[in-house]
Amino acid sequence: MKPVWIVDDDQAIRWVLEKALMRANIDTISFACAQEVEQALQKDTPAALITDIRMPGKDGLKLLGEIKSEHPKLPVIVMTAYGDLDSTVSAFQGGAFDFLAKPFDVNEAVALIERAIQENTEGSAGNGEDKAGNGKSSGRAMLTQSLSPAMQEVFRAIGKLAQSNVTVLITGESGSGKELVARALHDHGMRSHAPFVALNTAAIPRDLLEAELFGHERGAFTGASANRRGRFEEASGGTLFLDEIGDMPLELQTRLLRVLSDGTFYRVGGSQPVKVDVRIVAATHQPLEERVREGKFREDLFHRLNVIRLRLPPLRERKEDVPALAKHFLSASAKALGVPVKRLSEAAMQQLQQFDFPGNVRQLENFCHWLTVMAPGQTVNVTDLPPEVSSGVPLAVDHPEAEAGAPIVSPKSVPMNKSWTELLSQEASERLASAQPDVWGTLTEEFERAVIDAALRACRGRRVEAASRLGMGRNTITRKLRELGMDPPGL
Repeated sequence: MKPVWIVDDDQAIRWVLEKALMRANIDTISFACAQEVEQALQKDTPAALITDIRMPGKDGLKLLGEIKSEHPKLPVIVMTAYGDLDSTVSAFQGGAFDFLAKPFDVNEAVALIERAIQENTEGSAGNGEDKAGNGKSSGRAMLTQSLSPAMQEVFRAIGKLAQSNVTVLITGESGSGKELVARALHDHGMRSHAPFVALNTAAIPRDLLEAELFGHERGAFTGASANRRGRFEEASGGTLFLDEIGDMPLELQTRLLRVLSDGTFYRVGGSQPVKVDVRIVAATHQPLEERVREGKFREDLFHRLNVIRLRLPPLRERKEDVPALAKHFLSASAKALGVPVKRLSEAAMQQLQQFDFPGNVRQLENFCHWLTVMAPGQTVNVTDLPPEVSSGVPLAVDHPEAEAGAPIVSPKSVPMNKSWTELLSQEASERLASAQPDVWGTLTEEFERAVIDAALRACRGRRVEAASRLGMGRNTITRKLRELGMDPPGL
């Protein structure tokens, strides 16, 4: 396999990426400036290239433009310590595979580079497409086997729908695995030989979403130095998965409706119609009927999407699947980190099954990753579980008497008519009454942990977006995650 090229005038950044990729068995070649890369490109090309934006001489965006002009299929990841909107927009409009903000999580950076390499190998680099063959992530276990009747119904529906081209609307809570259902529909259908392209409409800035969907013509806007296909063209002959469709802006809903009606559209800045053959699978966690009544979603588009509706149950409705999922996620996490696989004690597993998982399968996966990093021993006990789980009322405890039939402590009743501030005041009063030390510090830490965890779940793990929505800086949330033990150690 060809090496990955790293372009940055900061020697420390080059060193960190070199060491991280070396651990992942990926060869690298580093450059200190764009001019060195241009000379090297005359002789060879890398598997993927990662470049800083601000460098002496020619900057990363100019280098990106030249590379995409001469080597359009080469995936380029742009990184910068200046997370401004103009740089982000310019990078994506210039054809960047993805954007990496400094300081970055080392594991996330390696995973992104590995995905770029994989898609380049499969001949689809730089188009944002995530091939079905590369989509067998750790969450894939959710769709391979299940003990719950609710998921068995989903399996049956997939079997019936896969061989048709009918539009499917998948509903379900965030983190329940809607994209995995869409992939299964594609993988088992008549279009499995063609691309599966996924787009989260809520994750793309409003001013970029139109070009992301429909592509653009050269000169359509500043930075559009070449024609670029949109997701519809990339998915031609295959499946286009539109996630969080309920968050799509109204002005784009009209354009989407036309494409669904006759399969034609115009690129941004284009005058010639483009016709595609694409199967649409959409998903949302929002009640679209309610958004239609509120005037936030077009009724005609709703009916066009709602041909077949498939409801994906939340994890709390299929808790019998928790043991198999937990075992799978612990194994996948250990493999990713290069450490021995940990196992849950029987009591810890019972405690985990009691938890309601507001973040669904994604939250369980995050818990298992946290346990792989934070649990002290190879066997995970109740006291080792994440605070969100271990602070709840246990169904069992890791103690010999429990297995002998010792009574379980009765749950403390929580008045449902009290506000969270009243409950907080009550909790503080109880801790003060019991003379617990550092009540302020422990409550503050638990509060910060809960709020940051909620923000990360709401933003699907995107730290920059979570920090913005919380009103804090990117560096602040990174520091908080480390202080609270919520961030796995990197290099």
